[in-house]
Amino acid sequence: MDTLARLEATITQRLGASPEHSYVARLHAKGLARIAQKLGEEATEAIIAALAGDEAELVGEAADVIFHLIVLLAEKGVRLEQVLAEIERREGTSGLAEKAARSQ
Repeated sequence: MDTLARLEATITQRLGASPEHSYVARLHAKGLARIAQKLGEEATEAIIAALAGDEAELVGEAADVIFHLIVLLAEKGVRLEQVLAEIERREGTSGLAEKAARSQ
């Protein structure tokens, strides 16, 4: 978790950096829609890697998905700890029961 916390801190700091010097700042300058699009692209690439059976490629694409998800969360002012708290809240609950509770 320390790695993700450090990554989140770096991403948050770079939102205010110059777009000429930071990929995160460049995404931020392009806006929420572009960040969301990029996350979708990376998720699609992870799916393709998973279906192709290439473990190394899947690991790399999964890292890209996590990175871009944290960029999206930071853009929206949502902390990773909030997401982790929600995961923890759901721990021990059947996935089927949790999904049913959301539709009520």
